[in-house]
Amino acid sequence: MIEVVRQGLEQKLPKQLVSELLEAYGEVKSNYYLNKFRPNEVEGGRFCEAAFRILEEQAFGKHTSIGKQLDTEKLIARLQNIPFGQQSESVRLHLPRTLRLIYDIRNKRDAAHLADGIDPNPQDATFVVAACDWVLAELVRLYHSISPQEAQKIVENIIERKSLVVQDFDGFLKTLKPSWGPRERLLATLYQRGKSGATPEELASWLKPSQRANINRTLGYLEHENDLIILKDNLYMITNRGIKYVEGSGILTPE
Repeated sequence: MIEVVRQGLEQKLPKQLVSELLEAYGEVKSNYYLNKFRPNEVEGGRFCEAAFRILEEQAFGKHTSIGKQLDTEKLIARLQNIPFGQQSESVRLHLPRTLRLIYDIRNKRDAAHLADGIDPNPQDATFVVAACDWVLAELVRLYHSISPQEAQKIVENIIERKSLVVQDFDGFLKTLKPSWGPRERLLATLYQRGKSGATPEELASWLKPSQRANINRTLGYLEHENDLIILKDNLYMITNRGIKYVEGSGILTPE
């Protein structure tokens, strides 16, 4: 998915900025999944610096060189003062304000004197991940060079919730709980895929070899007896009932 995003954005945005943006985005997600919350927030700041420069380039025709100090307060004011209608409201207001929040968590959170004894890093990191997802999806929406239908699928894939117990290796989903049976593995991988779904062949390849023999029976049970999944155009997708079941069952909790 990231390579598709890269190729789409590079058609309209400076390649160096796209590369910086997506590299930082990948680190934000990876650190979050590994519970590395402070590095997550640091990479969130790096992500913001790339995104700010993209907005600067698109609005004013040039951007602050990478390596040179970026005056975000001045840039936010310049973007906000663009006459209405010359740029989208996302460029003028929504994106800069979201980036400012991420940036401030990286720069100022540790300066606060928190006396409640509660570590804010997990909640901060969760916000940073969600905000970076939104920013990237918005940039795809604004600057994609692909069909609206393809862009919509990419946006939906970016903002869908991901599981910490399923790891994506370039499209191959590896479940990370050795004790799981086929039912749990199928539900977790379909939860990860969201609206993109998965073919029966893909689902079978993600199971343990010993679990593949009865996959059709298990899929049929999940679809027709539990209404947790649905088969449409040779793609299995998880239903709203299935999402609620997976999130409430505790199976997504890492061991």
